[in-house]
Amino acid sequence: MTDWTEKYRPSTLSEVRGNDKARDALKQWAASWDEHRDAVIVHGRPGVGKTSAAHALANDMGWDVIELNASDSRTKDVIERVAGEAAKSGTLTGGSGGRKLLILDEADNLHGNADRGGAAAITRVVKDASQPIVLIANEFYEMSNALRRACEDIEFRDVSKRSIVPVLRDICRREGVEYEDAALDAIASKNSGDLRSAVNDLQALAETNEVLTADDVVTGERDTTEGIFDFLDDVIKNLDAESALKASYDVDENPNDLINWIEDNMPKDFEGSELADAYGFIAKGDQWLGRVRATQNYSYWRYVSDNVVAGTAASRQGSKGGWTRYGPPSYWSKLGRTKGTRNTRDHVASQIADRSGVSMATARREIMPVLAAMTHHCKPRELTVAMAAAYDLDAAHVSFITGSGEDTNKVQQIVEDAEEQREEAAVEHSGGAFEGATRDERGTEGEVGERGDGDGSSDDFDALVEDDENESAADPEEADEDDSQAGLDEFF
Repeated sequence: MTDWTEKYRPSTLSEVRGNDKARDALKQWAASWDEHRDAVIVHGRPGVGKTSAAHALANDMGWDVIELNASDSRTKDVIERVAGEAAKSGTLTGGSGGRKLLILDEADNLHGNADRGGAAAITRVVKDASQPIVLIANEFYEMSNALRRACEDIEFRDVSKRSIVPVLRDICRREGVEYEDAALDAIASKNSGDLRSAVNDLQALAETNEVLTADDVVTGERDTTEGIFDFLDDVIKNLDAESALKASYDVDENPNDLINWIEDNMPKDFEGSELADAYGFIAKGDQWLGRVRATQNYSYWRYVSDNVVAGTAASRQGSKGGWTRYGPPSYWSKLGRTKGTRNTRDHVASQIADRSGVSMATARREIMPVLAAMTHHCKPRELTVAMAAAYDLDAAHVSFITGSGEDTNKVQQIVEDAEEQREEAAVEHSGGAFEGATRDERGTEGEVGERGDGDGSSDDFDALVEDDENESAADPEEADEDDSQAGLDEFF
């Protein structure tokens, strides 16, 4: 059966439900593009219609569409070759003339080992483009400051229940599906602003019920919760590999979540060699999940289930009787508790990665601990200002690295001074990470002393670091009461 989310994708902006202000702003951006020639970031939760609106806009404007995925084109060379050429000439192969709309999906997903300067490359592409560009993002603040400043932004908010219900009603009419009004209300409420998920739920219920009722929707939610625990019991204790894999088809959990359910609960019954074998299959499943994220090819999900579900069942040795208290993955609660800290950590790492030409992992594991040690409690001050300027950090990010309180005058002044350095010096990055940002503060040759000649060399930088460290040791003032350094150490 055809996917209803694709079949009923809006073809014009007037058909986009909800987000009327965002829709109008997008239309105005396109109509005035020749005047401002800026790219636009369309951001919001998954399923609220961002990509659909971009395609509908192109149809309204009579523009051809070139769509790229950041996960597929994440390295600097690929982005500059593919997206850069498309943005300048409007074609990848020298094709037809006329305006082209370049849609770059998952533009906030330029993170991880595969990224080598991709975010910086996109920033250059949008600044030099001679064609309109729409960047689609779920998390606006996961994108670099430089990229956000180079673009306009339009936020798509969650689609209200009163906007979702008419869409469901119209699809039912076109598909000949009988329904109770309460059933459509229940589907809209269940999906909390995600129109795409609501349409998917409607299609799933329509395939198994002649008439949709509110009880069908409620029962579906209850069965999903109960079903996962029964499924875990079968996979871990009862079924063989083939039967377990078939049982997974009836569980309403995608492989991303299923792997967490099994990994967290399987050790409660497995031990020894069977536990090691099961973890081996789970590791292989996780590798396939990584491939899905990198390629956006969701057909690979089948290999995740093959390894995680069938592999776990096949690893079982002997019978497993009795009752086991299974529970939701502890990983989920940990993510919830640390989300704010992780977002801050990842933003700082992305800034360092873009500036230094390294991966996010290298920035987190190798560079950030060194920066934290060098600028602990914002001392030496000049070095802390240079770091904030070089990596374009705001108060929260400086606080995270140095361990000083975000709202302290010290941190606020450092951020202000760093901003002045960026504006006044228009830093020409010709040397080390902090060279351009600190050259003005080093003074003349006489100020640097015998250990540096004042020419901006690494000797001058070393002298600055040593002098500031000695000064800090002699002046142990402003001991911060805020100990946010613990949040940084937790992730190292």
